[in-house]
Amino acid sequence: MTTRAQNEVLLEGTALDTPRLSHENHGTRFYRFLLEVPRLSGQADVLPILLPEQLLPAVAKMVPLRIRGQLRSFNNRSGVGSRLVLTVYALEIFPGIEEACNQILLTGSLCKPPVFRRTPLGRSICDLMLAVSRRYGRADYLPVIAWGQLAVRVSHLQVGDVLALEGRVQSRVYQKVTSTGTEERVAYEVSMMHLLSDGDGAPA
Repeated sequence: MTTRAQNEVLLEGTALDTPRLSHENHGTRFYRFLLEVPRLSGQADVLPILLPEQLLPAVAKMVPLRIRGQLRSFNNRSGVGSRLVLTVYALEIFPGIEEACNQILLTGSLCKPPVFRRTPLGRSICDLMLAVSRRYGRADYLPVIAWGQLAVRVSHLQVGDVLALEGRVQSRVYQKVTSTGTEERVAYEVSMMHLLSDGDGAPA
């Protein structure tokens, strides 16, 4: 059974900095900035946004923005930081409507065996790596984390299984021990909120 890949992100937050040139590809310049997206808990996720030059006029610092795009991945070969780098690629940017939003819809296939574990307090966690096809034969490899009963359910999936999910894109600060000491780094991942279908693509 062939399942159509899906990768849709909708965010609302405020730009923390002015977009800076990231790179140029096929004559188009791309820029990066950080978007702060509040959580219901009062904390916030700080997410990297990549946009083509034509969307630059829509970005204003410290003004609410609503962004529709995709979560993309690429391999960092610099040897500094995480090997898998995630960023939200903006397809459209609108003025914010002052309503916090952090939603992602993904459909892809499992490319590594699930890793299931429990916290010291006994809460279930499962880490997944989802391959989501992109045009021209490329794919994005996106880390997904599930909690509680969702974690138990997806822990039984096999490599190659197709799953569709709804969640949010989150940032997580962690301490990395290196040869020169301890460094604070930021990881990005998808926190699964709802499993829409699994296994053979049947509704969950």
